[in-house]
Amino acid sequence: MQAVQELPMAPGALDLAEAARRYYGDVFRFCARRVGQDLAADAAQETFLTAQRVQSKFRGDSTTKTWLLGIAHNECRNLLRSKRRDPLPILFSPPTPGHEESSVNRRALEQALGTLSPVLREAVILHELDQLTYEEAAAVLGVPVGTVKSRLHNAFAQLRQTLSAEGGRS
Repeated sequence: MQAVQELPMAPGALDLAEAARRYYGDVFRFCARRVGQDLAADAAQETFLTAQRVQSKFRGDSTTKTWLLGIAHNECRNLLRSKRRDPLPILFSPPTPGHEESSVNRRALEQALGTLSPVLREAVILHELDQLTYEEAAAVLGVPVGTVKSRLHNAFAQLRQTLSAEGGRS
């Protein structure tokens, strides 16, 4: 996979058409994990509409992608709230035929993630599934980097405990 060079993020330097071309797929996948495939296109579209409305407020403190994912994070939360939907995201694609053991592990992991508080679960999703750095996850969530690290530490401790307990019940 070839790395895409990040767009410049100086104030006033944002080309939203170019950002949409480069990052729509990332924003769509980000939204699909949070609201499901059926609402992901709406959430992604709202993300870019909101970005267009607020682009003058952009200060250049983050990358284009991180800025857009922060907006997408809020749009997904608003959409779930308006639809009165469960905020547990659709984390994994359905298992492929012939991978029964991994699908069992996948289900156990999804269930364990479901036991986490929303703030801990979101930190795990951003860092592990969306593969954002601590700094990027902090920018998306609007919290300090140390808070992201603390949330991840607590989340992993809880996941280990939950998965260990599940393994002991077999």
